[in-house]
Amino acid sequence: MLSDIEIASQKVMRPVLDIAGDLGIAEDELDLYGRYKAKLDDSLYERLADRPDGRLVLVTAINPTPAGEGKTTTTVGLGQALNRLGHRTIIALREPSLGPVFGIKGGAAGGGYAQVLPMEDINLHFTGDIHAITAANNLMAALIDNHIHQGNTLGIDPRRIVWKRCLDMNDRALRHIVVGLGGKADGVPREDGFNISVASEIMAVLCLATDRADLKARLERMVVAYTYDSQPVTADDLKAAGSLATLLKDAFKPNLVQTLEGTPALMHGGPFANIAHGCNSLRATRLALKLGAITVTEAGFGADLGAEKFFDIKCRVGGLKPDAVVLVATIRALKYNGGVPRSELGQENVPALKKGLANLEKHLENIAAFGLPCVVALNHFPTDTTAEIAAVGAACAQNGVRMAISRVFAEGSAGGVDLARAVLESLEDDKNFQFLYPEDLPLPQKIRTIAQKIYGADDVTLTGQAQKDLEAILKQGLGNLPVCMAKTQYSLSDNPALLGRPTGFSVTVRELRLSAGAGFVVALTGDIMTMPGLPKKPAAEIIDIDNDGQISGLF
Repeated sequence: MLSDIEIASQKVMRPVLDIAGDLGIAEDELDLYGRYKAKLDDSLYERLADRPDGRLVLVTAINPTPAGEGKTTTTVGLGQALNRLGHRTIIALREPSLGPVFGIKGGAAGGGYAQVLPMEDINLHFTGDIHAITAANNLMAALIDNHIHQGNTLGIDPRRIVWKRCLDMNDRALRHIVVGLGGKADGVPREDGFNISVASEIMAVLCLATDRADLKARLERMVVAYTYDSQPVTADDLKAAGSLATLLKDAFKPNLVQTLEGTPALMHGGPFANIAHGCNSLRATRLALKLGAITVTEAGFGADLGAEKFFDIKCRVGGLKPDAVVLVATIRALKYNGGVPRSELGQENVPALKKGLANLEKHLENIAAFGLPCVVALNHFPTDTTAEIAAVGAACAQNGVRMAISRVFAEGSAGGVDLARAVLESLEDDKNFQFLYPEDLPLPQKIRTIAQKIYGADDVTLTGQAQKDLEAILKQGLGNLPVCMAKTQYSLSDNPALLGRPTGFSVTVRELRLSAGAGFVVALTGDIMTMPGLPKKPAAEIIDIDNDGQISGLF
C-alpha cells in the first residue's frame, strides 16, 4: 500500500471555496490561506448562533500501545462514511504539533485513505495558530522578566515564577535552563525552562474560550508567578492580556479543510491530552454543530484521559451534550494490555487477547457512567485473525454494545459503512448525559472520584507538595474548578506498567497546578513531561523535500 503522503499527493483537492459553499458559507465569511485552507470569520459564528445544533459523536479509545491505534484515522473515516450514507457530517479535530511530527510519531492528520488534506501543510506550519500561541506565551515570559529587571514593583519572587517559555519542538535540553546571565543589562539570573507549545496554558485558554471577550478574560486570569508574600500575580497584573489577545487575533478563528473524499473538517487547537484537556477548540466544535447534521470529534489518548476531560471540562464549559461515543480498539492493543510484548503483537494470541479485553470492558463501564450509548470500532489490521475478531465480538455482545470492524485506513469511506450504520443506530438509543462530579464537590473529592470511578483505584494520596498546592488554590477561592488529571496514557492507573484492568492500587498526586485562565486544576501523577525529547531515530531523519517541492517521509 502507498504511504500516507503518497496517497495524499495523488488526490486532486477541491478548492476550499467549494467546500465552504457546500456548507452555505459565503466567501466574505472566509479568510483564505491559499486555495485549500481557510479560516472562518467571527461573522459566520454570529450568523449561525440561533441555528439548532446537530448531533455530536465523540471518538475515543482504549488505552493504546506506544505505537498508537488509529483514533484520528477512525474519526476521519467515520465522517467520510456518514457522508457517503447521505448524512451531512463535519469532522472537528485538533491540529498536529511539530514536536511529534519530527519526533516519534510522524504525521498526525489521519492515515491511509482516511486523511485530512492538505496533509503536508497541516502537519507543518498550517495557518500559524501554534506559532501565534508560542509568540503569546513567550511575550508573557518576557514581560515577567522585564518587570523584575525594571524594579519589580509587584514584588515577584523569581523563585516562584510558574510561567515557562515554550517552543513547538521536542527538545529535552530546554527542560531546565538558566536565564539572565551575562551582566546587569541582561536581566536577573534565575532558573527557567521550556514547555512544548501545545502544553502552554494559552493553548488551553484558546480552546475553551467561548468568544473574544471570554478569551481576553481568561488570559487576564492566568497566574504566572507569586510574590514574596505568596500572593498570585496574574497576566492582568502585568497588563499583558490585551497584547496576548492581539497576537491570537487570527489564531482564534477555526480552520476549514477537507478529507480525501471532500468531507469538511474543522481543525483548530491542540492541547496536550495529559497535561491539559486534549480536545479541539470549543469554538470549532460549536460551529461544526451549527453547520452539519452530525459532528464527529475526538479526544486525546484513551477514554480515561481524553473522554473524561471532554465530558467534565469541555462539555461543562461549553454546554455541550454528546449523543454517542465511539470507542476505538485494536486487537494488537488488547493483546498488549493482555501482556504481549510489542514485538509479538502481530502473532495470534487469543488467550492474551481475552485477558486484555478487561481494559475494553472498563472503558465501556466508564462511558455508560456518563449516560451515553457506545459503539466499539475495531480498527482492522492485516494481522488480525478470525478467532481474535470473534473474541472481541463476543465480548462486546456480552456487554450489550454494538461492534463494527473499521477498514477505513485501507478502503476509505467504503470501509467505514458498517461503523457508520452502527453509530446511526446508537444515535436513536436512550441517553442521559451527566457529569462525573458536581462543580461544588471539594477538589480532593473530585480527584478521588475520577481515580476511583474511572481508573478503578482504591484511593488517592496527595503528597506534601500537593497538599500545599491545594491550600494555595483554596486560599484563592478556586476550589470549584474542575480537575484535569495528568497521568500516563498507557494504563488506567498512574503506572504505565500496570496494563489491562489493574486493581489494588492507589493514585499518588505529587503536585497540583492551577490553570486559572483555562479554568481547571491540573493534578499531576507519575512522571509527566511537558517538554518531550526526540527518540533515538526521530522522524526528522527521514523527512525530506525534492527539487520540485515534493515532501516525503511524513508517513
